[in-house]
Parts: sequence; structure tokens; C-alpha cells
Amino acid sequence: MPNYYERLKVSPKASNAEIKSAYRRLARKLHPDKNNGSGETTVSFAKIAEAYEILGDPKQRAAYDRKILEAQFNGTDGGDSIFTSTNSHARRWRKMVYEQRYNEIIDRMIADERRETIALQKAVFPIVALVVSAFLMGFAKPGLFAASPIIGQIILISLFVAGVIHMFGRFREIFERFTYGENELHDSILDDRELAAKPFSKFTAAALLLMMIVVAFGIGILVSRAVGITGDSSFKIITATLTPEVVLYPPIFVLFVDTMHSLVSRLERAGPA
Repeated sequence: MPNYYERLKVSPKASNAEIKSAYRRLARKLHPDKNNGSGETTVSFAKIAEAYEILGDPKQRAAYDRKILEAQFNGTDGGDSIFTSTNSHARRWRKMVYEQRYNEIIDRMIADERRETIALQKAVFPIVALVVSAFLMGFAKPGLFAASPIIGQIILISLFVAGVIHMFGRFREIFERFTYGENELHDSILDDRELAAKPFSKFTAAALLLMMIVVAFGIGILVSRAVGITGDSSFKIITATLTPEVVLYPPIFVLFVDTMHSLVSRLERAGPA
């Protein structure tokens, strides 16, 4: 059985990020286009591509690791160690090692899938929160800032600044992970999985996001007119007049939703005491 870890020059305990980094480094070095179509480098490139096809997918990697483990356990890997011994004590020890390593393989696969799920959630929640807040601003047209005393205005401005900073950092992470720049396209071709995970360019994604915000805001205004919003004369949470202060609230809303999601996620990971 080929040793894919040796091909990529990584440890069997390497993380997905380390495997991807190793593959991309070797792919740039061995790509036929950069070696005048050399037959030797073409074969080497094909070998590392085959290795990454297995190790780059958590489920295929787990199955591959299990095959290696079974080969060691059954003494069919060609090695000369306690793994190949027929001694009864060695067999019992071998079984314990097998079970421990197999559990490590499963735990790593679950951890990889959990990280991908968390990354997707961290992308979805801010986007949905921003679009929903755009609808609410079009519907409610809040006048809270103008109706608040100076201390309330200071608090709202502070929350707005914190929300903008938070949104900038969050959306930068989202765009780096799920979109590609024109200069990155060539490198992404070396990794079909990365290209599939980044279906939009940064410009296209930004345009789609802006369009969703504008559409949601417009729908909010139309719904407000349809139900005949007249405004709240006491707290100014809902008014009938659209003012520039509506731009204050979406970043605050995103900050609040993202913070709540982070707290809930941490509590879930912590589990019962």
C-alpha cells in the first residue's frame, strides 16, 4: 500500500490545513507547466495529486488510515516489529494499540467535520443577520437615535463602531474562506476541492450580498406601506419616516446575533458540567 503521508512529506497526525499546505507547495514545485512537461515531474505530480485526493478528504483519509492500521495489526505491512509478532502478549498489546489508534482516527474525522460546520455557521449567521436587519430597517425605520438623550446616542454610536469593526473582520474571514480573487484562480486549479468550496469571486460575492441587502430593505419598505405603519410616538422604535440613522442599526444587529451565536456554540462545546 502506498504511503501517501510520505509522498506529501507530512506526519500521519498532520491537520487538514497542514496537508493542504504541503500539497500546494509540492504542486507548485512539480506542476508540469513549470517544468517544461518533464516526464519525471509529471509522474511525481500525479503521485502527490493521488495522495492529496485521499488525505485531503476526511472520510477517505480515515478509511486509508484504517487500512494501514489493519495491515499493521494483521502483520501484512511488511514491517518487522511487535506488530508482526505471533506472541500472545504481543497480540493483546497490538489489539489495544489498534483500538486506540482507530478511536483517534474517528475522533480526528469528527473534529474535522465539526470545524467545517462551525466555519460554515460563522459565515451564514452574519450574512443572514445583515439581510434580516436590512428588512427590519426598511419596515420599522427606527428613530431611536434622534429621540435618545446624549448618553443614549453615545451608546448607540459606540455599538455602531464596534459592530462595523466586527463586521469588517467577520466578512473578511468569510471572503477569504469562501471566495477567490482573480490572482488566486490559477493556484486554486491545483486544488479542485478548494475551487468547489469557493464558487464565487470576491467581486461576485460582494455584488450578490449588496443586492440581497437592497432587496431586503426594499421589501421592508413595501411591507411597511402595505400594513400602514404610522409610527410609535413614545419610544420611536417604529416610525413612518425613513431617516439616515437606519444605517446605525444593521452593524449592531449583526454584532448582537453573532455574539449570541458564539456564546451558544461555546456552551454546546463545553457540554454538561
